[in-house]
Amino acid sequence: MTFTTRPELQGSFGMAASTHWIASAVGMKLLEAGGTAADAAVGMVFVLNVVEPHLNGPLGDMSAMVWPAGDDAPTVVCGQGVAPQAATIEHYKSEGLALVPGSGMLATVVPGAFDALMVMLRDHGRLTLREVMEPAIYYAGHGHPMLARVAGDIAHLAPIFREEWPTSAPVWLPGGDVPKAGELFANPGLAGFWTRLLAEAEQAGGRKAEIEAARSAFYEGFVAEAIDEFVKQTCVIDATGERRKGVLTGDDMARWRAPVETPLSVETHGATVWKCGPWTQGPVLLQSLRILEQDPLSNIDPAGDAFVHLVTETLKLAFADRESYYGDPDFSDIPTGLLLSSDYARDRRALITDNASAEQRPGEVAGLSHLADAFVQRASRKAVADSGIGTGEPTMAHLTNQNRDTVHIDVIDQWGNAVTATPSGGWLKSNPVIPSLGVPLNSRAQMFWLEEGLPTSLAPGRRPRTTLSPSMARLADGTRLAFGTPGGDQQEQWQLIFLLRHLHHGFNLQEAIDAPLFHTGHLQASFYPRGTRPAHLMVEPALGEQEIGKLRARGHRVEVSEPWAIGRLTAASRRPDGLLKAAATPRLMQVYAVGR
Repeated sequence: MTFTTRPELQGSFGMAASTHWIASAVGMKLLEAGGTAADAAVGMVFVLNVVEPHLNGPLGDMSAMVWPAGDDAPTVVCGQGVAPQAATIEHYKSEGLALVPGSGMLATVVPGAFDALMVMLRDHGRLTLREVMEPAIYYAGHGHPMLARVAGDIAHLAPIFREEWPTSAPVWLPGGDVPKAGELFANPGLAGFWTRLLAEAEQAGGRKAEIEAARSAFYEGFVAEAIDEFVKQTCVIDATGERRKGVLTGDDMARWRAPVETPLSVETHGATVWKCGPWTQGPVLLQSLRILEQDPLSNIDPAGDAFVHLVTETLKLAFADRESYYGDPDFSDIPTGLLLSSDYARDRRALITDNASAEQRPGEVAGLSHLADAFVQRASRKAVADSGIGTGEPTMAHLTNQNRDTVHIDVIDQWGNAVTATPSGGWLKSNPVIPSLGVPLNSRAQMFWLEEGLPTSLAPGRRPRTTLSPSMARLADGTRLAFGTPGGDQQEQWQLIFLLRHLHHGFNLQEAIDAPLFHTGHLQASFYPRGTRPAHLMVEPALGEQEIGKLRARGHRVEVSEPWAIGRLTAASRRPDGLLKAAATPRLMQVYAVGR
């Protein structure tokens, strides 16, 4: 088989981003103004909240890592908010629920992205709050060209906005009509929200004082008050097709602030790879690297059936552990040390044969066998009916009709500071718009289970085990690498394939991204209605009919995607001599590598 690749972009500073072109331009503007990678990332996220409201929003979530130029390792900034104090399993079951809905008021947690952005800006930025927010405020107030995909999503949901979520209609259907692709589209409610936030913050005086004032206004001031009032008064239809009220309060907002944490890591083949903790799915990539570390990957065709099979079977095992053992480590004793150990990985590797497995096979962890048993039982259940109202993960829309989700940003500045961030949630399909803010709440609580005793059981103050999962690595020659992708449960899968081809096969960043991608749906989905697809494998046709036939012969239930349809990977690296390289996928034509 053959495939074509583009050269990597090279320069002294820049970014790679799965974003709208306007956001990329704003990021470069902030870098050229002397801003750091954190300044650029924060400004880009605010703009993305405006121009890609189907993929992320101001009341959503974010996982991020920041790697200061002089530090040996990155740090994690956790923008994943927690469940409200009244979000108990007892209450949700009293509402007639077996699963947390994929949309609606009970699907929301404390909005976490904003505080994470403020922590990054305060601790790692140089620019003022006004400098990073003004571009987004301008585009929200004056308008921006409507993306065709956003217009399509609004058209699909227009009946819901008109009939069931009436506060959304004035925002997404201005004048009562579905906006057309390419037309200028504004969100004056959001512009007003941010203008007021900025005005209140600037009363504090001084850069860091203004940032702290903005945090207070969001989590204890008028933003929290608006959310509290709206949730108390609103009873709307959710993904189950029934109407329910939410439980998020202003007090829940005031209790929470974004924590800064130490990432998890593994060393493999001369590289150190860092991921966020088990409140994300990030350790899946680290476990997979461990399982594969004894295999002679450099001798295996990176686009052949043996490679695809081995990586897919490895991921199935790691995802089974994700569903059994991952969760918020503040509430559960997560066995990350064992899960990331070489001995455990060797035991897991021994399970992989030449044939595809259709079983869910979590590993054996002493004292926690009940968690593995509970997962296998959950995975065997028939998925509940899905009404299709606001459900799924956005980035996968082109593959699965109704799924919607996420954006991703990698930035490295002229000093070598790096940021990798995956903002998401607060999608236009998640929840009805809060009128005084112009945007909806998130729906990340759908990743909790309504069963007691699990690391992912719904509980007040607990983080859901999110899919948002950026990555960083230091290669054997000292090169620093930031990479990631949108894509829900596919994020670790595409990132693993990219990294293996880069580390073991000598592919440059762009070659590793452009090579044929694949992923499995064998795992238990993180998004409502939480189904599984045993032995499923989706591949791009560029893999070739012969290799696809071999995969089917191994027992994989192969689904062939449209050409150039899988993945939205981006990556940016900085060599020890200061040269930056960046790459972005051509798939979907909405991803950019920019630098100078």
